[in-house]
Amino acid sequence: MAQTTHDWTHLEPRHVLAGWLHQAITAAFPDHAHQPVTLERPKDPSHGDWATTWALAHAKALKQNPRAIAEAIRRELTPHPWVAEVTIAGPGFLNIRLTPAAKTAVVPKILTARDRFGAGKPRAERVQIEFVSANPTGPLHVGHGRGAAYGATLANVMAFAGWQVAREYYVNDAGRQMDILTLSTWLRYLALFGVEIPFPKNAYQGQYVVAMAETLKQAHGARFCTATAEALLAGVPEEPPAERTDDDAAQQREARLDALIANAKRLLGEDYVWLHQFVLAEQLGDCRDDLAEFGVTFDNWFSEQSLYDTGLVARTIETLEKRGHIYTQDGAKWFRATAFGDEKDRVVQRANGSYTYFASDIAYHLNKFERGFDRVIDIWGADHHGYIPRMRAALEALGLDTSRFEVLLVQFAVLYRNGEKVPMSTRAGEFVTLRELRHEVGNDAARFFYILRKSDQHLDFDLDLAKRQSNDNPVYYVQYAHARIASVLREWREHEAGDAAIDETLATADLAPLEASPAALALAQQLQMFPAIVTIAAEERAPHHIAFYLKAVAADFHAWYNVDRILVEDPAVRHARLALARATQWVLKNGLQLLGVSAPERM
Repeated sequence: MAQTTHDWTHLEPRHVLAGWLHQAITAAFPDHAHQPVTLERPKDPSHGDWATTWALAHAKALKQNPRAIAEAIRRELTPHPWVAEVTIAGPGFLNIRLTPAAKTAVVPKILTARDRFGAGKPRAERVQIEFVSANPTGPLHVGHGRGAAYGATLANVMAFAGWQVAREYYVNDAGRQMDILTLSTWLRYLALFGVEIPFPKNAYQGQYVVAMAETLKQAHGARFCTATAEALLAGVPEEPPAERTDDDAAQQREARLDALIANAKRLLGEDYVWLHQFVLAEQLGDCRDDLAEFGVTFDNWFSEQSLYDTGLVARTIETLEKRGHIYTQDGAKWFRATAFGDEKDRVVQRANGSYTYFASDIAYHLNKFERGFDRVIDIWGADHHGYIPRMRAALEALGLDTSRFEVLLVQFAVLYRNGEKVPMSTRAGEFVTLRELRHEVGNDAARFFYILRKSDQHLDFDLDLAKRQSNDNPVYYVQYAHARIASVLREWREHEAGDAAIDETLATADLAPLEASPAALALAQQLQMFPAIVTIAAEERAPHHIAFYLKAVAADFHAWYNVDRILVEDPAVRHARLALARATQWVLKNGLQLLGVSAPERM
C-alpha cells in the first residue's frame, strides 16, 4: 500500500477540545489567553470523557473563585458537534461529555488509513540512533537483548511518527578486547594440538571460543600451531593464586594477559592479523544473524578501526589541541574535561603514543555530526552513566551543539527461571544468550517483555510468564485479540463478504448501532488515542507507552466482544460492529508492528 500522511489532530479530542476551550477562555479572560489548556481523562467515567483544571490553576492569578471562573468559561462556549454536555464539578472542574458520534468518528478514518493510521507528518530532522554496539567478543546475552529491543522499537516509533531515522551499530573492532578474544581462541586452538598452558582466568572462557578453535583447525589444520608452551610463557608473569580477588591480583592477571597477547603477536607475525580478522568475522557474523532473527536490523555497521585508518582519531585530538583543550603531563595527552563540567580530566593519548578508547569515541561522535545528522541518540547500558559528562564535554570542546546529543540508558535485564536469578559474566562464559532466550520464549514474547518497562528501570524477565498461554501473559493477551478479530472476519467472508474488499466495504457502514453500547463506545474512544500515544512515545523516547496502550485496547476489545455478539442477524448492526472490530484489528496490528511483534491471524 502506498504511504500516505495524515494530520490526526483533527480526530484527537484532546487537541480539538483544547482549542475549543481556549476560544472561550480568550473571550472570558482575554488577559490570560496565552495560558495553555490541558485536558485529562477523568478516572471515573461517570464524570465525563474529558476534564480540565484550568479554573483551579488560575484562580489565584484571576483573584476569583474557581467555580465562578469555570462558569464564566462555560458561558462563552459555543455549540460543538462533538460535545453533548459540559458540567462543573467539585471546586471548579470543567467536565466534558462527548456525543457517541464523536467517539465513533475515528472508525472510518482507520479503515481508510489502515497501516498508516497513527503515522505522523514527515519531518525534515535526520536522527541517528546508535544501539547495541556490543563488543564482538562473544554471543549476545539477554542484557544486550533489552538494548536491541528498545533501540529497534524506538527507531520504529520515531520513524512512524515522522522522523528520518538511521539505525547504526558501532563495531568495537580495534580495542584490547578483540586482542583478548584472539588470544583466547589461539590458546584453545593450540590445545587441540597438545600445546597447553594454564588458561588465563580473565580470558574468554565460553564454549563458543572452543568452537571457533575447532573451526580453525578443520579449515586450516596445523597452520597456526607455531609455538611451544615455553615460547608462549617467555617473559610472562606468574598467575596469582585463584583464591586472590584483591585489586593487586586483578592487575597482575591483566599484566599477564597483556604479556601473552604480546607473545602471540610476536610468534604469529602476520598471521596474528589474519587470526584477529577471523575471530572478528565469526563473532560479528553471529551477532548480525542473531539480531536479524530477532527482527533487529541496522542501516550501517560502523567500524572503529576505520577511524584510525582514515586518520580521524589523530585529526580530532589535533583539533582539540588547537582549540586549547589538550595538555601534556607525564608524556601523555590529557583532555581538559573539567573545564566543561566533568569531574576530572581524561587521557586521550598515552605516553607510548597509543590512543585511548575515549579518543576514538570522541572521533566517532564528531563523525556522526560531520555526516549531517540533526540529532544523535546513543543508547547505552546504565553502567555507562558516568561516561555521559565526558562525552558531552568533548563535543562542547569541539564547538558542537550538545543539545543535539542525547544518551538514553538501558538498565540490565535480570532473567528469572523458577524464581531463580541467573548470574552472567561474558568472559567467564556464564550467561544466557539472547538466542537461547528467543528459542525458549519466542521472539514475540522477548520483544514485548523487554519493552514493558521504561528503559532506565530495572527489568525482571519472568520466563514462566512469557511462555504462559493465558490472559496473564500480556503479549498473548494482545495477540489473542488480533487473532479473535481475524477469526470473526474469516467467518464473515465465508458467509457474506466473499472476496469484497473488507476495509472499503466497512468504511461506509452506518455506525449508529454502536451508540447504544457503552462497551463499543469505550473501545472506539480508546482507538482514537493511538496517534497521540505514538507521538508521546516518540517524543519522550518511551516506547513502553505503546505496549501499555495495546494492553488497554485488547482489554476494551475483549470486554466488548463478551457483551456484544458481532455476527448478528441484523445487517446494520452486524456491519457497524464489524467496522469497529476491523478498526481495532488495524490499531493492534500497527502497534504490534512498531514493537517488532507479529500479529497472528490464528492462535
